[in-house]
Amino acid sequence: MKTSLRNFFAHKGRMALSAVAVLLSVAFVTGTLVFTDTMDKTFDKLFTATAADVTVSPKDAEAEGSATGRPEALPAATLATVRKVGGVKSAEGAVSSMNVTVVNSENKNMGSTTGAPTIAGNWTHNDLRSMEITSGHAPRGPTEVMVDADTAKKHHLKMGDELRTIAATGDFKAKITGIASFKVTNPGAAVVYFDTATAQRELLGRTGQFTQISVAADSGVSDAQLKKDVAAALDTGGTYKLQTQQEAADANAADVGSFMDVIKYALLGFAGIAFLVGIFLIINTFSMLVAQRTREIGLMRAIGSSRRQVNRSVLVEALLLGVVGSVLGVGAGMGLAVGLMKLMSSMGMELSTGDLTVKWTTPAIGLLLGIVVTVLAAYLPARRAGKVSPMAALRDAGTPADVKAGVVRGVIGLVLTGGGGFALYLAAQADKASQGALWLGVGIVASLIGFVVVGPLLAGIVVRVISAVLLRMFGSVGRMAERNALRNPRRTGATGAALMIGLALVACLSVVGSSMVASATSELDKSVGADYIVEGQGGIKPQAAQDLKQVRQDGYVSHVTEVKYVEARLTTPNGAKKSEELVAATPTYAQDLRRETTSGELSAAYGKNAMSVGSGFAEKHGVKVGDTMTVAFDHGRTAKLKVAAVTSDDTTFDKGAMYTNLTTAERYVPTDRMPLNGMMFAKAAPGKADQAYKALKASVAADPTVHVKDQTDYKQTLKDQIGQLLNMIYGLLALAIIVAVLGVVNTLALSVVERTREIGLMRAIGLSRRQLRRMIRLESVVIAVFGALLGLGLGMGWGATAQQLLALEGLGVLEIPWPTIIAVFIASAFVGLFAALIPAFRAGRMNVLNAIATE
Repeated sequence: MKTSLRNFFAHKGRMALSAVAVLLSVAFVTGTLVFTDTMDKTFDKLFTATAADVTVSPKDAEAEGSATGRPEALPAATLATVRKVGGVKSAEGAVSSMNVTVVNSENKNMGSTTGAPTIAGNWTHNDLRSMEITSGHAPRGPTEVMVDADTAKKHHLKMGDELRTIAATGDFKAKITGIASFKVTNPGAAVVYFDTATAQRELLGRTGQFTQISVAADSGVSDAQLKKDVAAALDTGGTYKLQTQQEAADANAADVGSFMDVIKYALLGFAGIAFLVGIFLIINTFSMLVAQRTREIGLMRAIGSSRRQVNRSVLVEALLLGVVGSVLGVGAGMGLAVGLMKLMSSMGMELSTGDLTVKWTTPAIGLLLGIVVTVLAAYLPARRAGKVSPMAALRDAGTPADVKAGVVRGVIGLVLTGGGGFALYLAAQADKASQGALWLGVGIVASLIGFVVVGPLLAGIVVRVISAVLLRMFGSVGRMAERNALRNPRRTGATGAALMIGLALVACLSVVGSSMVASATSELDKSVGADYIVEGQGGIKPQAAQDLKQVRQDGYVSHVTEVKYVEARLTTPNGAKKSEELVAATPTYAQDLRRETTSGELSAAYGKNAMSVGSGFAEKHGVKVGDTMTVAFDHGRTAKLKVAAVTSDDTTFDKGAMYTNLTTAERYVPTDRMPLNGMMFAKAAPGKADQAYKALKASVAADPTVHVKDQTDYKQTLKDQIGQLLNMIYGLLALAIIVAVLGVVNTLALSVVERTREIGLMRAIGLSRRQLRRMIRLESVVIAVFGALLGLGLGMGWGATAQQLLALEGLGVLEIPWPTIIAVFIASAFVGLFAALIPAFRAGRMNVLNAIATE
């Protein structure tokens, strides 16, 4: 123990970068856990504060209301019934809709930019549980509105400002007469309140209805008992959904929790990658420290230390490193979580540091992970230290190469790499995506491990090739840099492997992302005949749809196509019952989205009481052209529709879609139950493309959530969306790359210490400081480029295989993003230069005589 402590504190500078790697990885884990736990707590408090003792709402209200743009509602008679139930202190009807857009006088959307909804409703006593009016008064008539204080502050709203609310029932204006503040943290939703009559008329389309009923329990009556009594009075029969305060809060928290879990596990996955890269750094650090202390360890063995004692001594040093790095990492993780909260607040999602949640398990997990990973990473160097013989005290520092172990390692690495390559081949040849995904996972893991294991063997080959291309122009300094990189292939391989992991993932994702964009663009050119595509957030509201159709009157547009997605239950000719979504569109949709058919004509599917099915559905259920399907439309009547066409599923857009005429759907579904247009398409009149584009954009300018795009715009949108996702992933991978760069710095720094005497001798025979620094920089560049070549090559292989699986889903174009690959490769060389700055500077400052005298 004393020896371990002395060695640790005597060489703490050499351990510093390893400690930083542990610190960063642990900070990422603990920061992620604290941040997501805080988010969960924030939402839990909000949901608990806003839920009544018992809430009565329509069954499946959210799913059904989102399609039509109008929330599902209860009749006022239900409220009257609830008020008569024993144990009810009070009951009030509430109106709430999240499918609205609120804009100011400049037509700027007042909603959150973080994805949080805009909520419009009536002001009730139940709202006093979570809100308080801090300015003005609650709305009293159709021209008055109250907003939440966070939205008012964010958009500089003040009393008397006019807001326009865009709903499925139409647009209406009101002036701000009140501002209400949240008593709990608002995660970013924009909230507006109207009086009850206005909310019913403008949000639901009729008065005398409520989206839910908030029930308060009388004193001495539990929520569970009240729920039971209200259920008995309503005789629900599956019509209503009743929830206690806790049940409502839990249900809402579960919805948010599933989303938060995705974020949490994704972030923890990237933290795991950083830990994996950190393992290489720690292994390299302890391997080099053991090699540099060979004589010291041999001397200890000569005076009586056992192998077990030497082994334990190194592991204790690793334990100390893990403890120090993990403790600092836990503290840094708290700071990271606070930083993330501040970042989210600046983006519009308000999070209070007062809700900062640190469960006892969070620091425990961080400490355990950091310590265990560090000790496990140091096990192999510790085991190697235990094998040092007493005779090593008579040799110079540095253990001789283990040729047998190198051969065995090379064979194992080649077998794993070959097995991984074969698994990737099987994945590329798979007929089913699920089967191919399994082989892809096996191939990625096996090939990655294989490259790591065979790294020393590859280092001897690849470094010589790199040197022939890059280093020979630097003369003797370049040759010495090459020999230094080749001196210990195991060390070079491990250092390069750390960088390889991050860059392999970058290359893989770049190939997949570029292939997805190229495939979608190719499919767009092949399948989409429309000149313009119109999209709306949450669907295109009726007024915007009507305005778009009016453009035809100007003569700039030859046709405008409506597309609605209608839920129905189908009964096939063989008696199978399936819940499906029908694409109800105007007949011009067949021109706007060209679909190949395996039988029949698609235009016939838009005839009276006709439809089409996808080839997969037809094959599975034995459906053919001429068959009749029984179609029970949700909230509508049942129809007998004739199958007029079977479309090919070999496509990206509308794969497996079933088409019917919009008029047919409207015949069987009530008007107030028809969904909003999911998309709309338009075709310019001959020679009127510019005028049509401007006219279509002008027609929907009043609704900032509706966007008209030509095909060029749409392709750019696809590219931007995938690019934003990839940039976010690259940002998360940056931690692993930073840790890998620390590994290069650490390797060079320890290498300089290891070669102190050699450097002194070279300086004594004429090597200048400038040449010395250049030699170390070139060595670093070689290691970085070696890791980049392995990583980029491996990643492109993974990406190409993944694209073959995407081809099964219609994304059949493979595109290698060469500009990105080349940029990453060049950046890797600069990373090598950057990593060598400090080691090269330290080497250049060495005193020549002291360096020669170093043992």
